[in-house]
Amino acid sequence: MSASASVSAYAPLPLENLALPAGMSASQRLRLDSPSCASDSGESGILNERILILIFESIKWDIHVLCAASAVNRKLRAVATRLLWRELCMYRAPRMVAALANGAPNGRLGGGWHALAKLMFFCCGCESTRHFRVSRSSPGHFVKESRFSKTSGRSFLTKKCRGDLLYVSDPCEHPMGDREDDLGLYRGVFRGFMRSKTRACLIKRQVELEERLCCPYCGARVWSMTAAKLVPKSAARRLGTHDGGLEYFVCVNGHLHGTCWLVPLSSEEEEEEEEEAGREDEDVDEDGCSDDVDNGSDHSECDDRTVTDSSVSSISEEIAAVGPPDRRLCTREIC
Repeated sequence: MSASASVSAYAPLPLENLALPAGMSASQRLRLDSPSCASDSGESGILNERILILIFESIKWDIHVLCAASAVNRKLRAVATRLLWRELCMYRAPRMVAALANGAPNGRLGGGWHALAKLMFFCCGCESTRHFRVSRSSPGHFVKESRFSKTSGRSFLTKKCRGDLLYVSDPCEHPMGDREDDLGLYRGVFRGFMRSKTRACLIKRQVELEERLCCPYCGARVWSMTAAKLVPKSAARRLGTHDGGLEYFVCVNGHLHGTCWLVPLSSEEEEEEEEEAGREDEDVDEDGCSDDVDNGSDHSECDDRTVTDSSVSSISEEIAAVGPPDRRLCTREIC
């Protein structure tokens, strides 16, 4: 067989030489085989919101898969921003989200749902600031587990602002060497920050926004609560640090992030802390279940993940992350 014969043997046959199904005209076959039709049908499957929700429900809203999906193209990123990050937050922390959304989970949150998802799963790291110096910076990273508590949040509010609702995480411990205390990094989120007493107090005092710092979760500008003199002593006690051994910032969207030195506790202090934690756990479990929030496995002791009105909300909720994270990818896509 000649070379030219070999090429023609594998060339596609003309459409008129193909057998058409019964009842189908050549023009109908042309429409089915056209590239635009195939492209549209391919996009409609991967961009169908109901299909995407079913897929992520089947993998229990794995945050790393959602990061990867939102990096595929602009259309998927838009769907993730509009819908999927909200659904992930509702699945991972249903009662906390119900409280933050004030009983309207379909509404908007300051900074967006993607920012709340990042805040749930990502420790932002630390660098030296005006009021808090560290010997070396600590990089941001995904956390395996976090607990957000509105009891802890109350400790970060001055007496005049105690009417605000604030969830704050337990500190993420970062060892800094034998000669230094461990560094604690924590984060939190306000409900309805635009209408909060904390924001009103910042505005009334004419506290200036920081020039060189921005929120690691939504990119907005931040206030230093240390510069504003709005750090109550109860915050230091809650974190287990000494007075002046902490600093935290609040952005215009209501996201909080901060640092502290974790002072080693004596045995008596550790026992007192365990007793206090036990009393708080009793409050958490008064409704018979405590919600865990994870990225792939079910750690919940209660299967009821229905988002209800703000009157049904836990004192605290735990968030657990499981699976090999792609830090570079996830950091970029949740930002």
